Amino acid sequence: MTRGRTRPVRGRFDLISLVLTTRADAPLELGLGPEHLAIVGLCHRTQSVAEVAAHLNLPLGTIRVLLGDLLERHFVEVREPRPATALPDDSVFEAVINGLRAL
Repeated sequence: MTRGRTRPVRGRFDLISLVLTTRADAPLELGLGPEHLAIVGLCHRTQSVAEVAAHLNLPLGTIRVLLGDLLERHFVEVREPRPATALPDDSVFEAVINGLRAL
């Protein structure tokens, strides 16, 4: 499936990264196996990397390598989660909670 590769050619693929198919057609291209096509078919609806692995009953490392292949060929789009530093600080959440309590 991965031809001995343990790392994807492109992408990081966190467990909660979201994967979405970008091309409606998935022609039989050289180098794409049935697992690749299964991922393309599954990701017509946005799925997390963990969900893709669970649905296909494949190890996470294998899924990451296959997703790297699909990303390289522009079959999928991957949205990485925001880093914790990009999230608002706790004061914003406290203000929202206090505002809701005041209602």
